[in-house]
Amino acid sequence: METLYHQTNHLLQQVHGDLANLERALGTSDVHQKENELQVHIDRIFSNCERLDILVMKEPVARRANAKMRVDQLKYDCQHLQSSMRQLQHKRYMKEQEEYERESLLSRKFTTNEQDTAITIDPALQHHTKLNESSRQMDNLLGHGGSILTSLRDQRVTLKGAHRRLLDITNTLGLTNTVMRLIEKRTSQDKIIMVVCMLICCLVMYLVWKYFT
Repeated sequence: METLYHQTNHLLQQVHGDLANLERALGTSDVHQKENELQVHIDRIFSNCERLDILVMKEPVARRANAKMRVDQLKYDCQHLQSSMRQLQHKRYMKEQEEYERESLLSRKFTTNEQDTAITIDPALQHHTKLNESSRQMDNLLGHGGSILTSLRDQRVTLKGAHRRLLDITNTLGLTNTVMRLIEKRTSQDKIIMVVCMLICCLVMYLVWKYFT
């Protein structure tokens, strides 16, 4: 296992150097050949990692955890290399596409008698126009939001006035109820006083009649 591990690690370091060479070779004629050779090395590293996964299970229990950690690190480094290579391939593809479009534009022939004139709109102009439209829409939204806030503020003042009037009415009703209760209480007291006075008068009249008879 140790021999295969060191071979794989050495191959990993070699791929690191090959990636740097590949980045410098972008735009040259042998870039595709270098990419193919680099991909072969990366595939070999992945294959070695699979064999190492099998050999790890055959290691003694005391060394198995450490061996698995080293193999996992190799696989992580290999995945990182694969991702870096894909980024370089994408960069190379974009560069080739730009060169192709530039060559197509330079090789295009224009005549003054063309009936259909193709006008290429500058992408920056389109972007600027869209930004202006977005800015106008945002201004409209802000204006609409400001009008809503003003309306809510006016409604708040109106509701405060209504709430104050309701409190005044409630206080007035409370005072009226108090006065009515006092009047009812006074009426009951007057009735009691009248009845008592009538009884007293009757008693006095009875005593006077009794005295004279």
